[in-house]
Amino acid sequence: MYYLPPESIAPETLRLNARTSFCEFKGSARYWDLVDGARIVVPDVAWSYPRPARAYAALAGHIAFYANRVDACYLGSERVAPQAGDFYGGWITSAIVGPFKGALGTGRW
Repeated sequence: MYYLPPESIAPETLRLNARTSFCEFKGSARYWDLVDGARIVVPDVAWSYPRPARAYAALAGHIAFYANRVDACYLGSERVAPQAGDFYGGWITSAIVGPFKGALGTGRW
């Protein structure tokens, strides 16, 4: 998972929305919509942990994107494969070896 510092993202492209969730490890997450002016282009395209648990303090304020909610994501010149399912936001590249959770039947291992 890649969390980007907010200054690396054009500020007018994201808008914080009302959705929240809780991770037992990182804490409370907030979600962001991809916007074009006042129009939401992709709801819940990204998330962040404003005040993560101490072990994840480095994530504070950084933003992660769901690769499966946009046309394409790249890590350098490599197009990433989105992790299956909608629970995980993983970016799968040739440098990462599975198996990967998210597909049907993988929820209990």
